Amino acid sequence: MSDVSTSIDIDAPVEDVWRTVMDPRQLGDWVTIHRELLSYSPDTMEQVLSLRGAKFKVKWQLETNDAPHHAEWKGRGPARSHAETEYRLSDNGKGGTRFDYRNEFRAPLGPLGALASHALVGGLPAKEANASLQRLKALVERGS
Repeated sequence: MSDVSTSIDIDAPVEDVWRTVMDPRQLGDWVTIHRELLSYSPDTMEQVLSLRGAKFKVKWQLETNDAPHHAEWKGRGPARSHAETEYRLSDNGKGGTRFDYRNEFRAPLGPLGALASHALVGGLPAKEANASLQRLKALVERGS
């Protein structure tokens, strides 16, 4: 299992950040491990991600959509793996947005799968999440 939680302040209104993070067509502009958007609708999407050069597909279902403050996606990946991604957006008190990001990945095969997953990816998910939020900040602030 891999759990990542991180946050960033973005100098743009909550609505602008929300519009960007909820547009699947913009994933490639800010998500560092995103490789391809295969399909999407207002509450589902399928994408190709890559970690350590290994590509894999994830099918996502939007479980919570409390625009423009909270979204939660639940995903199914290869070999019955599961993922959750959560976005929480709030006013940071300075005219900008506090973006809180959480991602949880559960490998198949219980504890054995979790051990193998940790050995393969180590601290990479946290590094990629922070890099993605830096890219999101730059993208949204350029557009503001």
